[in-house]
Amino acid sequence: MAFAGRPPERDVSPGDWIARSVHTSLSAVGSLVPPVFEAYARVFHPAVRYDGDDDVVVPWAAVAAYNGTVAHPLMQWPAITGSWDYLTEDSQPPVWDRAPDEGHLPVEAAEGVAAVLTAHTSTPEDCFLGLWEGGGLIAADAPALALPHRSYWLVRGPVALASANLADEPSEQSAHLWWPADRSWCVATDIDQMSTYVGGSAPCIADLLRAEVVETAQARADHNTSFDADTVNPLPPR
Repeated sequence: MAFAGRPPERDVSPGDWIARSVHTSLSAVGSLVPPVFEAYARVFHPAVRYDGDDDVVVPWAAVAAYNGTVAHPLMQWPAITGSWDYLTEDSQPPVWDRAPDEGHLPVEAAEGVAAVLTAHTSTPEDCFLGLWEGGGLIAADAPALALPHRSYWLVRGPVALASANLADEPSEQSAHLWWPADRSWCVATDIDQMSTYVGGSAPCIADLLRAEVVETAQARADHNTSFDADTVNPLPPR
C-alpha cells in the first residue's frame, strides 16, 4: 500500500518525541501537538457554499455573523450555528451548504499552511506525515506510530505532500499529523476535530496568523478543544 505514491515508513521512531510529549487527556491542544513550542495556532476548516459547479469557502466568522453569535478563538461549530444538526446534517443557505470537514484539512487550506511552514524549517524536503490507521478507508502492512490516543502510519516526503490526498480515490484524506525532520513545528488534525492545530516558533505562528488563505486564531497548549470549549456562545441542547 502506498500513500500518495509513497510507501509507508518501516521505522516510526522519528515520531517518538511526539509520543513522549503530548498530554494523555484528549481535550487540549497539547494532547494533539506537543506542548513544547513557543506558540500555537488554530486553523479553522472552512464551511462550503455551492455556487454552480464551484465550491466557495466560507469562514467561521461569516457563519457566526449570520447567526448573531461571536467569532472568537475558542468558538465551536454547534455554538456559533445554534444547532447540533449542523455538524452532519442540514445547512444554512445561502451562507453555507456543507459543514467544515472533520479530521480533514481541505487542500487549499493545507497548501496555505504548508506554504507558511516551509519558510520555518531547515528540512522542507524531509518531513514525516502521519495517517490514522483506524479510518477503514485505507490499510497498510506497516508499523504505526502509537500516541496516547491514536496510531498513525507514516510516510516521508516534502512539506508540499501535506496537501496531497493520502487515501484512494474517490475518498479524500489529508495527513492527520505532520512535522519536519528538524522538529521546528508540528501540525495535527484530529479525526474528531473541525480544526487543525499548529505549534512552532513565535515568528512561525505569527506568519501563519497573518496568512490570508486560511482562517486562524492564536491558541495555547492548554486550550480546550472539545465542543464545550466555547464559553462565549451558549452550547445548544442536544
